Amino acid sequence: MAVRAAVLPAVGAPLEVTEIDLPEPGPGQVRVRLAAAGVCHSDLSLSNGTMRVPVPAVLGHEGAGTVVAVGEGVTHLAPGDGVVLNWAPSCGDCPACARGEVWLCANALNGSAGVHAHRTSDGAELHPGLNVAAFAEETVVPTSCALPAPPDVPLTDAALLGCAVLTGYGAVHHSAKVRPGETVAVFGVGGVGLAALQSARIAGASRIIAVDVSPEKEELARAAGATDYVVASDATAREIRALTGKQGVDVAVECVGRAVTIRTAWDSTRRGGRTTVVGIGGKDQQVTFNALEIFHWGRTLSGCVYGNSHPEQDLPVLADHIRAGRLDLSALVTERIALDGIPAAFENMLAGKGGRALVVF
Repeated sequence: MAVRAAVLPAVGAPLEVTEIDLPEPGPGQVRVRLAAAGVCHSDLSLSNGTMRVPVPAVLGHEGAGTVVAVGEGVTHLAPGDGVVLNWAPSCGDCPACARGEVWLCANALNGSAGVHAHRTSDGAELHPGLNVAAFAEETVVPTSCALPAPPDVPLTDAALLGCAVLTGYGAVHHSAKVRPGETVAVFGVGGVGLAALQSARIAGASRIIAVDVSPEKEELARAAGATDYVVASDATAREIRALTGKQGVDVAVECVGRAVTIRTAWDSTRRGGRTTVVGIGGKDQQVTFNALEIFHWGRTLSGCVYGNSHPEQDLPVLADHIRAGRLDLSALVTERIALDGIPAAFENMLAGKGGRALVVF
């Protein structure tokens, strides 16, 4: 069956919106008709080579939709079921999974190397970018990549649960472990940053400082829970210390992935504070510290993969926050686009504009 999809023909090449031949689901697989797919910075990182992906590939890893067909042996999902795509399913067998650290599963991305579909025009084999190939009208994925969607959440909103919200929420609650009354700074007011701001509010943070290069994002940030807004500059760390009694924040969450931002987030935390790095930077982004400051400040610097989340366990928790009105998914979306609008959404991300662009099918 032919469907339209956004294909990355080669690393660094422009996306091509074209028709692909999608197979019927095999054993243990389901076919999903997408309702929406979020355009994440990781998709941009895949397209420009910051992160590796076998090519040509159908990109897109944050999405939700409806099951339209199931393969042999699938009993827990049926046509008509709403699902959230899970781009990093855990294998359950590797050392990380055995430790309960499913977000570090060594085999999570093995599916990306497989053949997902064929390009209609020339029959070329296509890979599923980050397993799920969500930039398409329909996709075929293993059942481990399709989690039941909260029944009372519109699928166009539920798409955001697959990456931005799990990552932003997890960064605050699992990695940084923000406690009530603590002060938090979030660097980068994109989709993940907006989710982190809302999550800091849910955690009971007393002061939430949003930091971004764009003054235009202040309204978005404050609507998500920011009590203060700082336009990024060489004086950012000093401004944050001034807002916190010259101490610095208890927790900084970096959602950009640039060396200078990571260093500024570290400098903005108090002595003994915690800095969580969510943003994915290139290997050329070198962050330096001297040995004396590491001793003196006693800060903790930690990486954060997929929000250190356990999607099967966290999705019901997020659904409860949505039902209670504590988490507003639609507030993360600043633009609704078609497949053809993804390249422009990439350009907006590079320019630091907007929150989450959402492809609505």
